[in-house]
Amino acid sequence: MTDEQSWQSPSGARPAEPAPAPAQPPYGQAPYGQAPYGQAPYGQAPYGQAPYGQAPYGQAPYGQPQYGQAPYGQQPAWTPPPKPGLIPLRPLSFGTLLGAPFQVLRRNPKATFGSALIVQSLSVLVSLLVLGPATFIALDRIESASAAEREAVTAGSTAAILLAALIPVVFTILTSALLQGVIVLEVARATLGEKQRLSTLWKTAARRIWPLLGWMGLLILGYALGIAVAVGIVIVLAVQGPSWLGATIGVGILLGLGLVVLFVWLTVKTSLVPCLIVLERQGVTAAIGRSWTLTRGYFWKTFGVQFLVAFIVNAVSQIVTLPVSLVYGFAATFIDPNNVLGTVGPAIASYLLLMLVTLIIGSIAIVAQSATVALIYIDLRMRKEGLDLELMRFVEARELGDSDAQDPYLLPRGTAAAA
Repeated sequence: MTDEQSWQSPSGARPAEPAPAPAQPPYGQAPYGQAPYGQAPYGQAPYGQAPYGQAPYGQAPYGQPQYGQAPYGQQPAWTPPPKPGLIPLRPLSFGTLLGAPFQVLRRNPKATFGSALIVQSLSVLVSLLVLGPATFIALDRIESASAAEREAVTAGSTAAILLAALIPVVFTILTSALLQGVIVLEVARATLGEKQRLSTLWKTAARRIWPLLGWMGLLILGYALGIAVAVGIVIVLAVQGPSWLGATIGVGILLGLGLVVLFVWLTVKTSLVPCLIVLERQGVTAAIGRSWTLTRGYFWKTFGVQFLVAFIVNAVSQIVTLPVSLVYGFAATFIDPNNVLGTVGPAIASYLLLMLVTLIIGSIAIVAQSATVALIYIDLRMRKEGLDLELMRFVEARELGDSDAQDPYLLPRGTAAAA
């Protein structure tokens, strides 16, 4: 027995033996139960990789669409364009251009139909108050004139009637120009979801009345000049004698057809001038040039939409007025079969009834046709100049409370000259 084995502590207990040191694994190997450095534990995916059967972070599982993409075999989700008001803020389809003008009447009838009815009624009233008495006096002078003076009195009375007729014509031109500006403004603001009062529209349109009148006068002058030239050519051929009769008739027919084609072409190419005068605040000359530019490449579409709307309105007008006149004729015969009341009373009542129906239909026609031109203008600017984006920005700024947002229909400085 050695000294270490025979030694005991004073208490008689043997000293504790030290625990053996754990066995170290060979160099480069991990301890038992732990994954080697840089590798994931058993059953777990390495760092940065997805577990088995799961898609990596930020990617969709196999067979499912990625974020923002539509499933396989399906079209991406379509988001409709915003529609804050009358029309969606995108280039307009043919059907929208045909239907939206009649929605203008329903959306704000007081400002649109009311304005047209006021203008039409005033025009008729001025014609009756001015032309009616002038015609009555002129005819009375012709009947009371002697045989020797009848020819001179007839010529003077005819001239007086024509001069009196100029007053309602000028008044109609003035009110029609103002009405067209009112309808253009209403369509433009209705596109943005705004609904303005009749007085506000009239005040705004009145600020552009002189350029509108200048354009109306220039248009009438051009039509009159074309007709005068054609009539002059026919008269010159007619005075050559009976041998020129066939040539006169043929040239007259060709000139008439040529004038129709020329007037239609000029009317379509310059149909956007009132919109440019009112919305972009252009002058007459600049508006004519810009209308010519905007309609370039879209002549037939512009002509087709305006023609179809005019055809629909005229067809409805004929359908409404014809039965009214027939029904009244039968009613007058049924009420007064013996003609006790005479012919004057039924004739006046029939005329007043037809005038009322004509005023209503005419007011609808003016609003629809003016609104059609305004919608064509907006559509062409959307297609050529991205006006729909400007309208969206304006609507968003208005919803955020920005009252200083610029009118989206105004052109930036320098753009008008470039166009």
